[in-house]
Amino acid sequence: MDKHYELADILPHNHPMILIDKLLDISLDDQTVKTSVTIAKDKIFYDENLGGISSLVGIEYMAQTVGCYAYFMNGEKEPEVGFLLGSRQYKNSLEKFELGKTYTILARQVFCDNQLVSFECFIYNDNIECASAVINVYQPKTQEELESMEV
Repeated sequence: MDKHYELADILPHNHPMILIDKLLDISLDDQTVKTSVTIAKDKIFYDENLGGISSLVGIEYMAQTVGCYAYFMNGEKEPEVGFLLGSRQYKNSLEKFELGKTYTILARQVFCDNQLVSFECFIYNDNIECASAVINVYQPKTQEELESMEV
């Protein structure tokens, strides 16, 4: 990928809630997006007692990677709020995301029905798959629709 993107311009989050570090690749033709995160002590979910970040945070790494894809699908306009509806079959071989290691997150769109989209997601360390899930997301089309969902 030739161009560098600021994740704060792509994701509808503020720091420190932007959990991923880099957008590595995006292909709307292949319906894939790839990001990465390097685990450091200054990350919001770093747990000193664990010596890393809980493997459950992998779901949010996947969701933010999907959020990057949505940004490009929406024509690189200001990021819009999307909702993680759930995940199926989250599998991981990790006790934790280890301090100092870099993980690559890959998301591939497998289903799209306008606003409801499913992605197969994978997390790799040194090209070895260490987590996977199917992520289901929803993005309201209008501000009125978004406001009608607020509780």
